[in-house]
Amino acid sequence: MPLFLIERQFAEELEIGAASVANIQHINADVGVNWVFSFLSADRKKTYCLYEAPSADAIREAAHLASLPADAVIEVTQVRPESFV
Repeated sequence: MPLFLIERQFAEELEIGAASVANIQHINADVGVNWVFSFLSADRKKTYCLYEAPSADAIREAAHLASLPADAVIEVTQVRPESFV
């Protein structure tokens, strides 16, 4: 399945709990996307999330349903250092 990097900018410092994560995962499952992992910026206002999804539109739909921003949705390819050895 294709990989996508999603940049999300929040107006306030991000606070997320178990209930929020469960809701996001439920919505993602309904839309057919999988949240792999995220990075949180030092100021806690921006995340960079890696997702598996059939399309960028599926990412945007899941974000909309979860009331999350999706400021940039970029299809990416995984590259690891050992790939070049």
